[in-house]
Amino acid sequence: MDIKAEIQQIAKEIGISKIGFTTADDFQYLEKSLRLGVEEGRTTGFEHKVIEERIYPKLSLESAKTIISIAVAYPHKLPVKPLKTQYKRGKITPNSWGLDYHYVLQDKLKRLAEGIEKLTENFEYKGMVDTGALVDTAVAKRAGIGFIGKNGLVISKEFGSYMYLGELITNLEIEPDQPVSYDCGNCQRCLDACPTSCLIGDGTMNARRCLSFQTQDKGMMAMEFRKKIKTVIYCCDICQISCPYNKGLSNPMASEINPELAEPELIPFLELTNKSFKETFGMIAGSWRGKNILQRNAIIALANAHDRSAIVKLMEIIDKNNNPIHTATAIWALGEIVKKPDEAMLDFMRSLCPKEEESQKELELVRAKWQF
Repeated sequence: MDIKAEIQQIAKEIGISKIGFTTADDFQYLEKSLRLGVEEGRTTGFEHKVIEERIYPKLSLESAKTIISIAVAYPHKLPVKPLKTQYKRGKITPNSWGLDYHYVLQDKLKRLAEGIEKLTENFEYKGMVDTGALVDTAVAKRAGIGFIGKNGLVISKEFGSYMYLGELITNLEIEPDQPVSYDCGNCQRCLDACPTSCLIGDGTMNARRCLSFQTQDKGMMAMEFRKKIKTVIYCCDICQISCPYNKGLSNPMASEINPELAEPELIPFLELTNKSFKETFGMIAGSWRGKNILQRNAIIALANAHDRSAIVKLMEIIDKNNNPIHTATAIWALGEIVKKPDEAMLDFMRSLCPKEEESQKELELVRAKWQF
């Protein structure tokens, strides 16, 4: 029995787009850059904390011999556009369309492992997606799924960079695959396109400057990044949009996509309670940061869309002052949307006496802008 061919067949049957095999040797070469990223404050803080576990697969599975890397492709164009309504819409990036990819990958890895268990005795394994210890991109590169682009993402000829990655560390002995022979060459479109210049050019980045991180970080979004997110309320894929490998792709759906959740109406989004947010958006990957951070982004998106129909809603947010970050962001947003304030708007702003430092700061900026 050719166990590798059998595993490849199982993968095909359960909807894994690409599968590769590599040894469970360590990833020692990553140590320097991983430590440097932490020392220089370039990491998001969401990464696995123990660097040794990130580079030594045997710390996750003592009997490790082969790592099976999987990729599940997903589309970057909505199959159906959402309905046109009175509201302006925000955007959630393609990696968070449909069911949370952690569930998608965990299901595929579980079914793959169950299939392998039927083929062999004493099968030991440990499944991981991006919340696990190993660096998915390094595993996928070594297993021949694709190369790591200058934007730090794994890119394949078949599916571009629109792939979810996961792996099974196993005790199987399987002939490893070779890394792919193609790469970015001298193309640097992603470096030129990145609005915050967060890409370093060698596949690493200053993750704290990435707009994807900015849409997930709590607190006030720094002024430098607000206009750059445009109407995107979760994540960023500008470096992917600009990549030639992603041109003309028509990737399959990894799960059902609801266009109303991929491009939500912004004003109704601000009215969601914790309960209604969980009920409506709880199963998408972007929901992990909770509603407050995404609602802050929605306020910024309304300002960037210059949506005058949002003025009343923004004044209501400021008035209620339920969330200091929302209040301060709404004060800034009004300053962006209203170019020539009437007396009623000036009176409203004059009446504000915020106690919170964030709101005081934003109010001062609007005062200077409107000269009142």
